Amino acid sequence: MNLESMPSDPLDDRAWLEQAIELSRRCPPRDSSFAVGAIIVGDGGRPLVDGYSLETGDSVHAEEVALAKAEQLAIEVTGATLYSSLEPCSVRLSGKRSCTSRIIAAGLRKVVFAMREPPTFVECEGLAQLRAAGIEVVEIPDLAARVAQVNQHLPFERG
Repeated sequence: MNLESMPSDPLDDRAWLEQAIELSRRCPPRDSSFAVGAIIVGDGGRPLVDGYSLETGDSVHAEEVALAKAEQLAIEVTGATLYSSLEPCSVRLSGKRSCTSRIIAAGLRKVVFAMREPPTFVECEGLAQLRAAGIEVVEIPDLAARVAQVNQHLPFERG
C-alpha cells in the first residue's frame, strides 16, 4: 500500500480504518486465520507503517507485521494510533506473543478497529486488555460487515 495516498485528515478514524480494511484484501484466504489489515499512524496523521495477515509468513498477524516493520526501519511508534480491521488478538493458538501484548509494549496510545474477533479460533479479550493498559480503544462497528465479507472464507456468525 502506498502510504502517501492515505487520508489527509489526521482525525478521520473512519477513513484510516477503511484503508486498513482494504489492505486486508491482500491477505491470501486461509481456513486457519482471519484476513486483517493494520496501519500505524503517527502525530499529525502521518502514516508510518502498515501490514496485513500472512504478509511475511504463515501465522503472522497484521499488527505483528506493522510493528516488526517499524522496528526494522527504526520508526518510533510510541504514542501512535493503530488501525486494524479486526480486534487485536489477546491469545494465539500458535503460542506466539499476542498482538495486544505487542501493542502495549510498543507504547501505542490508541487502537481503532471495525469488528470484534469472533470466537472461531479463540476467545479474544483484546479490547478489554488494551483498555486495562490505558490505551484508548475505538470500535467502529458499522464497518464490521466489510471485514466479515473479506473473511467470508471462515465459518463464523456474521450477524
